[in-house]
Amino acid sequence: MTSSNLTRGAATWALLSLAVGSFGIGMTEFVVMGLLPNIGSDLLPSLWALRQEDAIYQAGWLISLYALGVVVGAPTIAGAVAKYPRHRVMIGLALALTVFNALTFLAPTFEWVAASRFLAGLPHGAYFGIGALVAADVLGPGMRAKGVAFVLTGLTVANVVGVPLGTYLGQQLGWRAAFMVVAAIFGAATVLIAFFVPAHPGDPSRTLRAELKVFRIGQVWLALGVGAIGFGGFFAVYSYVAPLVTEVAGSPEWVVPIVLIVMGLGMTVGNLIGGHLADVDLKRTLVGGLVGLAVTLALLALTAQWIWALGFFVFATGLVASALSPTIQTRLMDVAQDNQSIAAALNHSALNIGNSLGAFLGGVVIAAGWGFAAPAWVGVALAAGGLVLAAASLMAERRRVAVTARPPRTGTAAIRGPGNGE
Repeated sequence: MTSSNLTRGAATWALLSLAVGSFGIGMTEFVVMGLLPNIGSDLLPSLWALRQEDAIYQAGWLISLYALGVVVGAPTIAGAVAKYPRHRVMIGLALALTVFNALTFLAPTFEWVAASRFLAGLPHGAYFGIGALVAADVLGPGMRAKGVAFVLTGLTVANVVGVPLGTYLGQQLGWRAAFMVVAAIFGAATVLIAFFVPAHPGDPSRTLRAELKVFRIGQVWLALGVGAIGFGGFFAVYSYVAPLVTEVAGSPEWVVPIVLIVMGLGMTVGNLIGGHLADVDLKRTLVGGLVGLAVTLALLALTAQWIWALGFFVFATGLVASALSPTIQTRLMDVAQDNQSIAAALNHSALNIGNSLGAFLGGVVIAAGWGFAAPAWVGVALAAGGLVLAAASLMAERRRVAVTARPPRTGTAAIRGPGNGE
């Protein structure tokens, strides 16, 4: 069966199969953030006994390494496999995610766990990029965006259900239990994709070299910078939610999954709002979202000692950040010209650079002794940096449009050419 002759039920099962994999990706990417104290105390016992802040900081490297894997893997894998049948590529990616997350579960030392997290990040961006193309084709013309949204629902639901559940299991049964569940989810996704995703040919004419021409476009770099730096403000806080709840607000450990659920709900609402607002006015949504992210992070830092305020501003931070996600994605697609497939994968590279940058800088200020609320101020600075890049991108675009719209000159002015200040 191919995408062109699917029944409604078969199309639903195909999309659901892809969504199971995106649920697993959302869980494996974010569950570490709620388990940093558990991982640090287990894998770095000597450092934990000496100074807990240093152990948590080093455990945060696992977040950065996963993000680095996404950054490296998204464009290279998506470009390299573009010519192969996409349904078979999706099976291979889901299988790789199964194996690498199982390795995290089995790895005996911090170094092995670190290596497994980098490997687990490699297929992430390609799974979403190629999966989006398959999903769009499954539902056909007029319903392409709906298909993509269905697949991404798995990632959204993971932040509401999977991450808090994985955090709770990791706290009760040991952090490895969370990754055992993640590996099982990817195993199920592999089987479901093999059975229900229809044949979907690749494009034999596409090569990695051709795909990488997207990097010649200056506006692409600016859009990637907005995602990497601006969105990094969100990850500076998300990476250290657990100590923020227990050390700053003084709440017991069982409150951490609840706060993660609250953040996940904010992200779910924000994703829906952001998609609508970006369709209405993408540029204002981009600028307003970055301003809003900086403001909510500052208020979070100022009020985090009260658990009710922490919960409220965690929800608000998740909402504003997730509203930015489809906005940045759309902006990247707008400026990528004909390179739409690799642009979809590059968006995940940019966001995971933000993941890595936010986690790293948040860990630096914690290790420096500035307290567990300090990452929120790092987030404010990163959101402001993203705002500067967004403003530069929009101003450059405005100038280009103005020059293009300028009527051609005649007479001696036309002869003088660009050497006279143009």
